[in-house]
Amino acid sequence: MQALYLLALEPVSESTSDPNSYGFRLNRSTADAMSQIFVAMSQKGSARWVLEADIKGCFDYISHDWLVTHVPMDKEILRKWLKAGLIYKGQLQATEAGTPQGGIISPTLANVTLNGLERELIGQLVAKFGIAKAKKLKVNVVRYADDFVITGDSREVLEQEVRPWVEAFLAVRGLRLSEEKTRIAHIDDGFDFLGWNFRKYSGKLLIKPSKKNAQAFYRKVSETISGNKTVRQGDLIHLLNPMLRGWAQYHSPVVAKQAYCRMESLIFRRLWWWSKRRHPNKGAGWVRKKYFHSDGDRTWIFAVPVVRDDGSKGLNELYQLRDTAIRRHRKIKGDFNPFDPEWEQYGEQLRQARMEGSMRHRKQWASLYMSQGGLCAHCGGALTQETGWHNHHLEYRVHGGSDALFNRVLLHPDCHRQVHVGKIALTKPARS
Repeated sequence: MQALYLLALEPVSESTSDPNSYGFRLNRSTADAMSQIFVAMSQKGSARWVLEADIKGCFDYISHDWLVTHVPMDKEILRKWLKAGLIYKGQLQATEAGTPQGGIISPTLANVTLNGLERELIGQLVAKFGIAKAKKLKVNVVRYADDFVITGDSREVLEQEVRPWVEAFLAVRGLRLSEEKTRIAHIDDGFDFLGWNFRKYSGKLLIKPSKKNAQAFYRKVSETISGNKTVRQGDLIHLLNPMLRGWAQYHSPVVAKQAYCRMESLIFRRLWWWSKRRHPNKGAGWVRKKYFHSDGDRTWIFAVPVVRDDGSKGLNELYQLRDTAIRRHRKIKGDFNPFDPEWEQYGEQLRQARMEGSMRHRKQWASLYMSQGGLCAHCGGALTQETGWHNHHLEYRVHGGSDALFNRVLLHPDCHRQVHVGKIALTKPARS
């Protein structure tokens, strides 16, 4: 039932969300929040101070009365969800505050609760100081779920104007800031947010994986290695590769090459220990030959020799962090609304741009290209590298259209704009 109500509530939440709120929203991610901080703080004249804020137990303490009064849905149903209680160690415990425990609608309810943090704060500053002076304060809000940062031109602005207002805004909703995790920092000293460290070095803003994030990841990898002392090498590689690939891809939009190299060095030591422990009576040379291999100029590759389907020999190797390409993230526009038909074309181009580096996207593009005989589904002209192409959904995503291949065609960029502007209905080209 929560899923049904979420279908109706989510478009409302999107339409009322702050432009720089990025958590639990369609097509938005931590990388978008990171990119917005870069926009707000990277220039020489950008804000120099930041309020790192964390809401204490956000999902556990949201006022039920506020939710029932302000969430646009059936009040009786919402009240029953909120008061349903939870079972902990076999006992039913009452819930006097907070969102439904584990419910799929909880993140959206939390977003509804915090919507207005950015717009209302800026509105308050404009009302108090005027448009020109408020702009000079360089106050920007970037929020991801219940974590957010607020930039400012001075410590005094954040201490005397911003933080008191934020505390009052949260108090009405039954929330308060965590004293332990909330602080004001200068950009030259740096601050951590969403697993990254933001800091200016000689006036240049660099974003790197934070030490806490790297340490937590290394502990996880180390525990996986030490907890699988007797498994086969191929099985250990199978366990580690998704972890390594996921961590590397998360940090791929930032300055991460040094962190990758450092992490690989630490993991190598753990793997060398794992390998030697299995053969205490063997020498280092024998251990190296068994578990570490060479491939051209590359040496010390932790890998297992395999025979491929075509009979050729290869290596099933550990994922190399340093081989991960660093790519600047394409930030989403703050006003983008995935439920507004006016944004449909932008949404299609955004998804295409973000997927172009993936093997899955290339396979899908090849399938669409072949099914259309290499021709545009609108004008019938050839699709080439020079003309470019856009991915178009026959039934718009905002109208519930599927992302499957049967609902997609390739168009020239100009044809794509004509189709959207003229509201031209297309059909899937028949296979030749």
